[in-house]
Amino acid sequence: MTEPAGSPPRPQTLLLMLLGDFVLDRGVGVFSGSVIDILARLGVSSHATRSTLTRMVGRDLLARRRDGRKMYFGLTARSTAILRDGRTRIWDTGAVNDRWDGTWTLLCFSLPESWQRQRHDLRSQLTWAGFGPLQGGLWIAPGRVRAQEIVTGLGLAAHARVFRARADELTDIAVMVGDAYDLAGVAARYRGFLDRWDGAPPVADPLAARLRLIAEWLDAIRRDPRLPVEHLPADWPAVRAQKLFRELEASSLEPARALAATLLDLLPDASTRSA
Repeated sequence: MTEPAGSPPRPQTLLLMLLGDFVLDRGVGVFSGSVIDILARLGVSSHATRSTLTRMVGRDLLARRRDGRKMYFGLTARSTAILRDGRTRIWDTGAVNDRWDGTWTLLCFSLPESWQRQRHDLRSQLTWAGFGPLQGGLWIAPGRVRAQEIVTGLGLAAHARVFRARADELTDIAVMVGDAYDLAGVAARYRGFLDRWDGAPPVADPLAARLRLIAEWLDAIRRDPRLPVEHLPADWPAVRAQKLFRELEASSLEPARALAATLLDLLPDASTRSA
C-alpha cells in the first residue's frame, strides 16, 4: 500500500523499514517496547504502534513470540519476501533505467463487461508492475516483465496474451510513453522527495530520519514504471533524486545503527517460543 504523495509514511510502512534495516535475514525478533520507543521518535503514538503490530500479525506480516513477560515480533515468509523485494528495487533495480535494451512487454486482454472486479485487479497489478495502457486492452512495459505470472495468479490466463516486441523506427517512443504513462505524476513524486530531503532533513533524530528517508524513497520508486531515460523529458528528476537518496542513505547508516544499538531489544529466533 502507498501513501498519498507528500504525506508522512504510515506506521506500518515505518515499522517495515525498521524491520528491513535491523531484523531482515538476522534471525531475530524485536521487543514491542523497542518498536514503540522508536516509532514515537516519528510522532507515532504507542496506541497506534500496538494496533499496527496486532494488524500485521493478523495479515501474516509478523510472527508473535513471548519470552517471559515480553512480547517479541519477527518476520514471516510473506514480510521477508516483501522486504527483500524492496531491497532489490532500491539497490539492484534503482530508479533510473539507463540500460534499456529496446524491448517491450506487451499484454492484451479482453474481459467480459460484467467482470468489473477482475478488471480492476488486473489493471492494479499491471500498473504496479510498470505497465501503462497504450490503447483499449493493450498495455506495455519496458523490458521483460513477468506478465504471465500476473494473469495466471488472477485466474485470467485464458483472457490475456503476452508478447515481447521492439518498436519500429516509425514509432515515436517518447510520444508513446507520454500517452501510456502519467509522466507528470511520476516526476512530481521525485520533485517532492527532493523538496523534502535536499537540505535539512524533515526529522532531526538520525534513526527516525533514516527510516522515513527509506520509506519515502521506496514509495516513490515502487510507483515508477522505470521508463527508458533516453525517452523521458530532459532533466528527469529521478536522476538527481536517486543520487541524493544514496548520499543520504550512506551518511545516515552509522549514526542510525549506533542509536538503534541502544534502543533495540532483539532476541534470536532459536531462543523464543511461540506465544
